[in-house]
Amino acid sequence: MKQLTEKVLAFRDERDWKQFHNSKDLALSLVLEATEVLEIFQWKQDQAAIDGVALERKQDLADELADVFCYTLLMANDLGIDLAEALKTKIEKNSAKYPVDKAKGSDKKYTEL
Repeated sequence: MKQLTEKVLAFRDERDWKQFHNSKDLALSLVLEATEVLEIFQWKQDQAAIDGVALERKQDLADELADVFCYTLLMANDLGIDLAEALKTKIEKNSAKYPVDKAKGSDKKYTEL
C-alpha cells in the first residue's frame, strides 16, 4: 500500500496538482470515477449481459477501478488514514453486524437480521 501511495504522490507532485486536491474535490473525484465504473454496466438487464460486458470491457473496468483506488489513496494519505488498518477495523465491525449464523446467504441489512 505504501509503495502505491508513494507512486501516486510522486505522479501528483511532479505535476504540481496537490494545490487542487482538497478533501472535497478528492471526494468528488472519487465518486465521479466510481460512477464511470457503474456506467459500463448501464442499460444491461440480465446477468449474461452484465457478465459479458465485464469481460468485453475488462480493461475499461480496470482503468476506472484504478482511478477510484488512486483517489482513495490520495485522500487517505492527505487525511492521515491508514487504509489497511481502516479495512481491518471495518471488517471487524461488519463481522459484529453480520454474524455468520444470521447473515449467511441473506441479503438483508443488519437491522433486519
